[in-house]
Amino acid sequence: MKKLLSLLLLFVSGVNFAQIQKTEPPFWWARMHNPELQIMFYGKDIAKYAPSVSNNVVITNVVKTENPNYVFVTIDTKNIPAQELTFSFKDKNKTAFTQKYSLKQRKVGSAERESYDSSDMIYLIMPDRFANGNPNNDSHKSVTEKADRNNPGGRHGGDIEGIIKNLDYLQELGATALWSTPLCEDNDKQHSYHGYGQSDVYKIDPRYGTNEDYVRLSAELKKRGMKLVLDYVTNHWGAEHWMYKDLPTYEWVHQFPGYSQSNYRMTTQFDPNASKTDARQCMDGWFVPSMPDLNQSNPLVLKYLTQNAIWWIEYADLGGFRVDTYSYNDKAGIAKWTKAITDEYPYFNIVGEVWMHDQAQMAYWQKDSKIAAIQSYNSYLPSVMDFTLHDAFGNVFNEDKSGWDSGMQKVYDNFTNDFLYPNINNILTFAENHDTGRFNEIYKGDFNKYKMAMTILATVRGIPQLYYGSEIGMAGDKGKGDADIRRDFPGGWAGDSNNAFTKAGRTAEQQKFFEVTSKLFIWRKGKDVIHNGKMMHYLPHDNVYVYFRYNDKETVMVIINNSNESKTFGTARFGESLKNYTSGIDVVSGKTVNVKSDITMEPKSALVLELK
Repeated sequence: MKKLLSLLLLFVSGVNFAQIQKTEPPFWWARMHNPELQIMFYGKDIAKYAPSVSNNVVITNVVKTENPNYVFVTIDTKNIPAQELTFSFKDKNKTAFTQKYSLKQRKVGSAERESYDSSDMIYLIMPDRFANGNPNNDSHKSVTEKADRNNPGGRHGGDIEGIIKNLDYLQELGATALWSTPLCEDNDKQHSYHGYGQSDVYKIDPRYGTNEDYVRLSAELKKRGMKLVLDYVTNHWGAEHWMYKDLPTYEWVHQFPGYSQSNYRMTTQFDPNASKTDARQCMDGWFVPSMPDLNQSNPLVLKYLTQNAIWWIEYADLGGFRVDTYSYNDKAGIAKWTKAITDEYPYFNIVGEVWMHDQAQMAYWQKDSKIAAIQSYNSYLPSVMDFTLHDAFGNVFNEDKSGWDSGMQKVYDNFTNDFLYPNINNILTFAENHDTGRFNEIYKGDFNKYKMAMTILATVRGIPQLYYGSEIGMAGDKGKGDADIRRDFPGGWAGDSNNAFTKAGRTAEQQKFFEVTSKLFIWRKGKDVIHNGKMMHYLPHDNVYVYFRYNDKETVMVIINNSNESKTFGTARFGESLKNYTSGIDVVSGKTVNVKSDITMEPKSALVLELK
């Protein structure tokens, strides 16, 4: 009887897979460029069992750590077709339990997928603050923080369904790619809406929807010829991450021992005179106490993060990454992570947040940088963010007079250092994002200053990014806290008095902002001369800045009068660029301008002329 009962218990455990609580990645794909697959099995004392796998698949490595609840099993998937595998876990040569594992068929052309580039305009949203398409998921029993729209720093209920319902709005605006701040589960007790303290990186936060909803969002974007950009966080997780509560190994996160905050001095990562202590404190220190700093120098961690990133690309059919706090990661580890992804997807674009204020220091982090090569380093990162142009946007339009290093000279000077970047067309340009001061707050909703900024953003080199609400004049004071620069988009919630998603619902002022933004970026969509053309600019005179974008087929002339006075000027000094052109049509107003005679510009105004 006892023997029969033992056999029955063994059978039940094998059928229910009760021993295994988590398997990550939860499934994989056949015919990947890198055939090595590391599967993490998690369960109570699982390390005491010996793993094997069916169908003659070869296990190449088994790693057990000081925590008996983990085992990392690596298999070779080379030349193995899509199929169902069975992992068996044996105790003294007897199978204690099994686990099914799927190798799925890849989508045709997956490896060669298109990604965002200089022909795109990326629209950045914070999903909790954009639109509430499904009020039923505003709160969820599996996560701690509940919806409270009256709390500026709380969850407000925006979700994936709300994004899907407003994709036509994005198209009308001229956006061709969508970057959402992280959507994976963030179970922090408060301020979880921003998503950067992730607690499960294989699961969409239930307050946003499901994994299937995220896949549907990607598919809906693709129907419109648009791309989905995932905000990936390699540097840290949240303190509520299930794995942090039962670390696979002491070295999974950086320990000092315990917590020590980053000094945020990213220059230590390339400063030849920096002390090792300072460099380590930047790279290994925690961003904030609630975000454990991941140790990318640990091969298990690096493989886990790499496979998780590839899993999302393949599963959700993604069109690119933005990587948070890129330059705070382990320097060697993050380069391996980036290269592994771009080896798998040669045309996949990844932009890293390298928040610095010097072009040479930012260019250091772009792939194939000659500056970094001096130190025998290559990040393999395709794109970086143009924070110095952002810095200029933040004050230049209040500088009514042009000096040696003020007014439009600041914008001019930013482009004089373009030679430092290995690929100048592949850098992200922006006037604001979810971490910065709001442009329309800095400039008190001044439409003319906004138009000048958008004109520049839409016509210079790089990949323009627009932060949600900027296009309707949304403001917010960062001095009051992050919540104020992340306000709810009007019309995203039932009962909102103002629906800015529709022309009929916008105020006259909102429509004015929207119209100029839409005209510029819809026009930009079809302009290869902007996407890939060359640039020639002329030293600003009297705070008037003139530059040209040109290729073998066409030329665009851009004029910015940042003065608070009308300016009339001759065009003879632009002869090198004007050549045989006699006129230009303004892409916003449709008016024709004679470029062979004097041009008069109103105070704080901009023109984008297609030359004829």
